[in-house]
Amino acid sequence: MYSLDRTDKRQTLLDAVENIREVLASCADASEAGATLADPAVQALQDSGLFKMRLPAELGGAEADLVTQLEVLESLAYIDPASGWCAMVGSANVAALGAFLPDTAVERVFPRGNVPLVASSFYPAGTAVPEDSGYRVNGRWRFASGIRHAEWVWAGAAVAQNGNDPGETPSQVIYVVLPVQEIQVHDNWHVLGLRGTGSCDFSIIDQFVAPELTMQWNPQSPDPLRGGPLYRLPPLAFGSHEHVAFAVGLARRALDELAQMATTQRGQYRPLALTQRHVFQRLIGESDLKLRSARSLAFNLYEETWRKICGDEPISLAAQAELRSLVTYITGIALDIVTLAFRYGGAGALFQPNIFERMLRDMNAAAQHIMASESAYENHGMFLLGLPDADPMG
Repeated sequence: MYSLDRTDKRQTLLDAVENIREVLASCADASEAGATLADPAVQALQDSGLFKMRLPAELGGAEADLVTQLEVLESLAYIDPASGWCAMVGSANVAALGAFLPDTAVERVFPRGNVPLVASSFYPAGTAVPEDSGYRVNGRWRFASGIRHAEWVWAGAAVAQNGNDPGETPSQVIYVVLPVQEIQVHDNWHVLGLRGTGSCDFSIIDQFVAPELTMQWNPQSPDPLRGGPLYRLPPLAFGSHEHVAFAVGLARRALDELAQMATTQRGQYRPLALTQRHVFQRLIGESDLKLRSARSLAFNLYEETWRKICGDEPISLAAQAELRSLVTYITGIALDIVTLAFRYGGAGALFQPNIFERMLRDMNAAAQHIMASESAYENHGMFLLGLPDADPMG
């Protein structure tokens, strides 16, 4: 059980990160080679309780506040981006089930209090046709990070109404929940960066889903079935801080690695060490200040957001847009910093394996994901809210 005191809970979670630091770091190469998070890293994250960081307390989770989540995920991304990414996604996925899954399904998904590993795809890329008090579901979803080690998966589906294709007229969105054995995982995660996350596509083919294995997540006024204020955060803002944490953690690692290299190594043909070059000092100083400023902005904004949801204040569309904008802004800063580190990382950064080339690939992959998800969130948000020009399948 986790302490109810916020400070104690924060320390418990950060201590958990430190306790598995060596395991996560040692698994980075294996995760990269296997295109999925290595088993020892998965086991370490599970045993440490970090996958339960956002789970409702009544199901054994920490139900941590937003700023504590930022710190924990930032620390994990610093150690190993693939581990940080999978912890980021996995903790959110199981938290959603814990908060919104009907009581009738909780015992099945959380048997005897055990917490499963969960993958998901939030965007409603599938269709759900009402049938015999349930739904007949079909579709293919992308970027299901961690699906290779998941036990359950949930996915967004647009409900057909009056026999119409849900792509033709606005319709209800539900989230269907299935064991991984009942879906098809596609071996298509052959990518430039974040290889160790195993973010494969998956399909649900003509699968009947009973009502108790579906859940609702209201886009503006979430109505969780269990848990506290965390789950009243609208879904389009629920996952924004995690990407901020990932970007900050990876950018800080890049700066630290560059500083370490600059103070301990010297190129054979360089007349001056990097630390003696004024332009390098300026770039490092500017990057450090930008990152620290962006991190401070994020912490302040999410502390304010936490205060609002704890006070049962609504999170306006403008506030949600600000949170999403912060993700894009900080991701851009992090990408610039990682690119700078690669640029000054010497000729060795061109060769694999090298920490600078891997960070460059991983950060570009994360930025590409943010760019793609912004378009999806925009369309999905309009679709959920019944606004015009929404293309639920686009």
